[in-house]
Amino acid sequence: MFGLLKTGADQRATRRPSQGRGKAAVTFASRLTFDNMSRRFGDTLALDRFSIDVEPGEVLCLLGPSGCGKSTLLRIAAGVERPSSGRILLDEQEVAGPNRFVPPEKRGVGLMFQDFALFPHLSILDNVAFGLKSLTRSEAKAEAYAALERVGLGHYAGEYPHILSGGEQQRVALARAIAPRPSVLLMDEPFSGLDPRLREKMREETLAILHETHATETNGHPPD
Repeated sequence: MFGLLKTGADQRATRRPSQGRGKAAVTFASRLTFDNMSRRFGDTLALDRFSIDVEPGEVLCLLGPSGCGKSTLLRIAAGVERPSSGRILLDEQEVAGPNRFVPPEKRGVGLMFQDFALFPHLSILDNVAFGLKSLTRSEAKAEAYAALERVGLGHYAGEYPHILSGGEQQRVALARAIAPRPSVLLMDEPFSGLDPRLREKMREETLAILHETHATETNGHPPD
C-alpha cells in the first residue's frame, strides 16, 4: 500500500508564478472523496477499502513503490477504470459506485500521465486542444493557446513535440490537463523521468499554477 502526504491550500499559497508565462484561469475546486473503495484484478486485490477526503484546493501526494495501487487509484478517480466496490464522490455527488458511473469527459477531472502521452503527429497547440471537444475549433485553439501561455510555451504552439526537452514536454502535458479548467487534477508520477534539478523546478512551477487555478490535486509518486 502507499502513504499519504497532504498539503492544505493555505500552505501552498506562498508559491509564486515563474517569470515568462501568463496567469492561469480560475477553476472552482471540488472536494474529492474515496469511500470504502476496492479494486480487484482477478485474484489480486490492488486497493482494499480505501477511504479519504481531499478538500477543495488541497494537494494530496500518494507515496509508495511501483505496483502498490497509486496509478489504479488515479485512473478510477478519473473514470478510466471502475472500482470493484465502494464509491467516488465529487462535491458529495456520486460519480462511480454500484449503481452509477459518470464517464470521464463529464467529471471535470484532469489526468496527467507519467509519459505525458503527447501525440507526435499533432502540433503542440493541437495536442493541448485535443480534449476540448465541446468547443468550436477556434474556441478550442484559443483556450489551448492560453494554456500554453500559462506554462510559458506559447511560442512553441505551431511546433511538434519531438523538438521539446523532457521538461518542456511535461509543461505541454500540464497545459493540456488544465486547458479544460478541471476542478480536480490527477497527476501520475509526472516528474519521475526528469533529472533531480529539473524535477524540483517543475514541482515549483506546477504548484504555482495549481495555486492560481485553485484546483484540487492528487499526485501519485514513488518515494524519493
